[in-house]
Amino acid sequence: MKNKREIKRRIRSVQNTRQITKAMEMVDAAKLRRAQERVQAARPYVEKMREVIANIAAGTSAKHPMLVSREVKKTGYLIITSDRGLAGGFNSNLLRKLVQTVRERHQSSDEYVIFVIGRKGRDFLKRRKYPVIGEVVGLPDSPTFADIKQIARRAVQFYAEEKYDKLVLLYNEFINPVTQRPVEKQLLPLESISLEGQARTLYEYEPDEEEVLAELLPRYAETLIFSALLESKASEHGARMTAMGNATDNATEMIANLTLQYNRARQAAITQEIAEIVAGANALS
Repeated sequence: MKNKREIKRRIRSVQNTRQITKAMEMVDAAKLRRAQERVQAARPYVEKMREVIANIAAGTSAKHPMLVSREVKKTGYLIITSDRGLAGGFNSNLLRKLVQTVRERHQSSDEYVIFVIGRKGRDFLKRRKYPVIGEVVGLPDSPTFADIKQIARRAVQFYAEEKYDKLVLLYNEFINPVTQRPVEKQLLPLESISLEGQARTLYEYEPDEEEVLAELLPRYAETLIFSALLESKASEHGARMTAMGNATDNATEMIANLTLQYNRARQAAITQEIAEIVAGANALS
């Protein structure tokens, strides 16, 4: 059985770890509430923008290139990960999905390129020599559109310039504080822009419908990227809160087991001392 001093030192170490994981759990719980509020606030804007674009597209016979599918010879991927770990399978599940998708769809690295947001994803992909052509790291817990404006605009612009024929977005969708789901969504071309049976709203345009549509569509695609980032941030805080909660529970269980070992070791030592005293008394008599 382990020495009592060693067990006691282990108990103190696990207690210190539990204090840290508990504090991290509480911090991410507070961050998660703010992130959820931002996700909910962004959704009406994205939906209204989609509605306006659908109305404009329905009223013009001209088709913008971002609304028309073309033969896919090369694909662009934009993946959103986190800068920090300690979030369970938040990053690993998403990166595994990307690796599997690339392996199934492409024969060589010439058929795709990758934009990555987050240090964990950047480090993983560069270690394995994936064709990363754009990256953003060091985002704050409450990012603004300005933080990702450059990479979002570049990803959309490369599609418009036909450097690839499809742009795919991969991120963790926020379901609830306990559940985050890695998802893959086609960002470009924007095939889902339609009124879906709703009545068309009439707008007055200046200068004309085509030019307004050409201006709005790239902004809408960039907004979808930012919306996915907000979802990813909420998922990250939820995943880390859950991971730290599990770590705290495991530490509590470990402390209970170590305390039991310590009590048994102490009881064994006392029993041994009593036996030695009795043996000594018997020897003297």
